[in-house]
Amino acid sequence: MAEAKMSKDEKIGYHKGALNTLIAERNELVGLVGVTEQLMQAHLKELETLGVKLDSENKKSKK
Repeated sequence: MAEAKMSKDEKIGYHKGALNTLIAERNELVGLVGVTEQLMQAHLKELETLGVKLDSENKKSKK
């Protein structure tokens, strides 16, 4: 009901603001995924250095 009382410009501003917030949140999430992937790769590399071989199922789940 509150949306019906908003002017067109207010609605446009509201939706633009929501999109800007969601874009920023998405960018943060992408960054977090990147850091997580880097950490996983570092652990995998170290395990391989230590002679631990992972089966192909474990390697698939990391991608």
